[in-house]
Amino acid sequence: MRAHHAHTAKALDVQVETGAEFWGWAGRTLGAPARTATGAPAWLRLVSAPEDKASGKLWDGALDAQHAFGDLDGHRPALLAVHDAVDDGVAYRAELSVRVDDRVLSDDPVLQYEAHLPDSWWNDLAGALEKVAAVATGRVAVRQQYMERTIPEFVGIPAPAVSCWTTAHADVHWANLTEPLRLLDWEGWGRAPEGYDAATLYAYTLLQPDTAARVRTVFPILGSRAGLAAEATMCAQLLQTVARGDNLVLKDRLRDWAEELRRR
Repeated sequence: MRAHHAHTAKALDVQVETGAEFWGWAGRTLGAPARTATGAPAWLRLVSAPEDKASGKLWDGALDAQHAFGDLDGHRPALLAVHDAVDDGVAYRAELSVRVDDRVLSDDPVLQYEAHLPDSWWNDLAGALEKVAAVATGRVAVRQQYMERTIPEFVGIPAPAVSCWTTAHADVHWANLTEPLRLLDWEGWGRAPEGYDAATLYAYTLLQPDTAARVRTVFPILGSRAGLAAEATMCAQLLQTVARGDNLVLKDRLRDWAEELRRR
């Protein structure tokens, strides 16, 4: 990965800054700060996969997002270039993006403290997600079959009817958000039940009651009939991860949420 990262830097004519590298899950990705030939700060991220699996939603997420959203009025780091290579049966895709120097709001997707953010930040988030929702796409983030299987199992109700499918970022948690607002990590975006991004953010805020209340205020679809499908989907999704041993810190709050959804 390091050798291919360095090779890609030469191919794209960027200088990688020494002493800083960031590895993704299971070594699948390697990112590092860099500078373009003109000295502009950038981020060079390399992702790898077996050659026969180097396609599809996750592989093309960032490139598809650039075509669909651009920089989302400054709230998404623009993709500057892509470089593909194959070596010994492994495919490598390098993505050169505008660097975001602002720190993410949390090192963990689950918010561990109350977030004291200005009204302008919340307005920017609501506006950005509204623009995302309005974009037409054939990409799919949440499948009806998944909802029909997991919601009864983990929430205990039939999968609610989806009144409206919209486009979602599909991974709006606190480790993918900065202040000023930037939305990071666009691998998995696509169609989902209306309100899915709001439900995702709410789920990862359950340990902080004041901020969770703010999320519900900013996104009034939460708690509504129209938002029930999105909320049930996200609650089931995270309860499924709990059953696998992940997100255990959220277990009790998710069960409370599931009880609320059953009452509704």
